[in-house]
Amino acid sequence: MRSSAIAGCGFANMSRAVRRALSTGADAAAARLSGSRWERLKNGKAGVWCRSLLSDYREACRDMVVGARERPLKASLYAVALGGGWFCFHSQPGQSEFQAALVERSNQLGLLSPWTRSAASDAHVQNLVKLQSQGRLRLLSLGLLSVVYGVDHDPDTTLYEAQCSSLSAPWREIPHRVLDVGFCWRWWVLESKMKDYDVNEEEFRHLPADMQRTSPPGLQGVQRNESLHRQSWLPLPVGAQEE
Repeated sequence: MRSSAIAGCGFANMSRAVRRALSTGADAAAARLSGSRWERLKNGKAGVWCRSLLSDYREACRDMVVGARERPLKASLYAVALGGGWFCFHSQPGQSEFQAALVERSNQLGLLSPWTRSAASDAHVQNLVKLQSQGRLRLLSLGLLSVVYGVDHDPDTTLYEAQCSSLSAPWREIPHRVLDVGFCWRWWVLESKMKDYDVNEEEFRHLPADMQRTSPPGLQGVQRNESLHRQSWLPLPVGAQEE
């Protein structure tokens, strides 16, 4: 009985030793395999290219730092130019901003009567609204600014003139079709057309040239007008009423 127990313990110890040896050998083989794969990847074409690319970038960054220390003014100009380009890129308005601005300007003109609103502002906004309703407005992003221009046909139109690429408007005609320019969150042409949108120029067309344009009064003119206004509320003397 004792001999059989001893034999069983010896067999168990031997099996554990065999399993340990096999696991150690498998780990060593896996390590050698992974190491060989990593070595092949590192020494291959892709690894050499990646190392050379990282080395070039490291040298370029080092040269940039050295150049900035040697020429701080030039480096500052480059930094300002890059920062300005980044700001312009992120501040250029898009299609949704243009539609919102057009709706807002159209509502502002709609609150005024036709005899009060500016004819130039109303004509420009009505033209944009008409082109948009017809699907003929296009927005082109140029990186630093956005350009809105008009085309002849809606792209969904099934007419031959609209579908034929040979009859489409060439690129050289786009500058003549530009309707607005978006830059720094603003649409500059639309805002310039909406200046004095509540003033009808036709009402003052028959006046002399010197009376068509007025300038705001100065401090002395304001004080004189206030003085005359206060004097107008004073009672007239009896002698002045008899005269």
